[in-house]
Amino acid sequence: MKLSARLFLLVSSCALVAIVTACTTADNANSNTTATTNVAPPTTPAQPQTLTEVERPQKIKDMMVQRGDEENAKPQLRFVEPRDGATVTGSTVRLRLVLSGDLHGYKPHKDPEASMGNHIHVILDNSPYEAYYNLDQPFELRNVTDGKHTLRVFASRPWHESYKNDGNFQMVSFTVKSGGDASKPTTTATGEKMADNKTAANENVPKVISPVKPVQDANARNANAGGTGAAPTPEGKDMPASQGGDADRAKPLLTYSRPKGEYKGADADAIMIDFWLAGARLQGDGGDYRVRYTVDGGDAKYIDKWAPVWLSGWTAGTHKVKLELVDKSGNLVENGGYNSTERTITVTK
Repeated sequence: MKLSARLFLLVSSCALVAIVTACTTADNANSNTTATTNVAPPTTPAQPQTLTEVERPQKIKDMMVQRGDEENAKPQLRFVEPRDGATVTGSTVRLRLVLSGDLHGYKPHKDPEASMGNHIHVILDNSPYEAYYNLDQPFELRNVTDGKHTLRVFASRPWHESYKNDGNFQMVSFTVKSGGDASKPTTTATGEKMADNKTAANENVPKVISPVKPVQDANARNANAGGTGAAPTPEGKDMPASQGGDADRAKPLLTYSRPKGEYKGADADAIMIDFWLAGARLQGDGGDYRVRYTVDGGDAKYIDKWAPVWLSGWTAGTHKVKLELVDKSGNLVENGGYNSTERTITVTK
């Protein structure tokens, strides 16, 4: 064979190999996005991170100054309905509250431009909360399933930090008969998901709605501590159901509040841990208890004074945050499953 023919064959073979290799590489690089696969891309796991406790963000400090005397409010709540121990027939449960106390101008409302404002955190069983902004209108829970349920409420600031005075936190338990369809979620009147009953049923949960929340909140389409004009941050129930049973009011009770949902941009620079504590005092406040928190299953940290903790250093992706109430020996204080709660949040940068 002549030299020119050999060169032609060699070049042709190399070109063919290059084409095949290039096509294979391109297909692998888009293995979850090409039309040849139905596999959805997995949730982005968070990268390793080092979290540090920091001061309140400056924008929160500025909001506190702007609110003036409201920061000194001591709101008190009372259930009008449902009554504690009541039996509700049907799948719709109406929540009505009375707000009183030394309010200093505090009133739940939503600023239509900022999509945030003072609100009440409403927690069904051990689900993440929904925000209740207008107490002049009942808060409806629809498609509530048969069985015993618990509602917990407390007043909160626009950036979701709870007021921690006596009388703010209230809890009732009630029983539903002839309730809703367990294959469908419990929602608010506006269609926001309060509980994923199908998930709960599949997990063999004892008649307790335990849903999920975090990547798109429902009633609370407020920015996570964003300033005026900030775009609403979606929060929802895209995590496994969180379980809880009957809470004993004579025992210490920890209520998980924040963090939850999706945090974007500057709102992800420092993320707040906040909770409500009933029937117990932490060690730094003269008591015998501690709140233990872990992020992504890492080393345990402790909160010894009842106040928000702000953490900085979050990486983009999903994170699991667990709060637990423990005694001075580090043992979990059991109370219906409520004193150990884990939520999944999403950080987008």
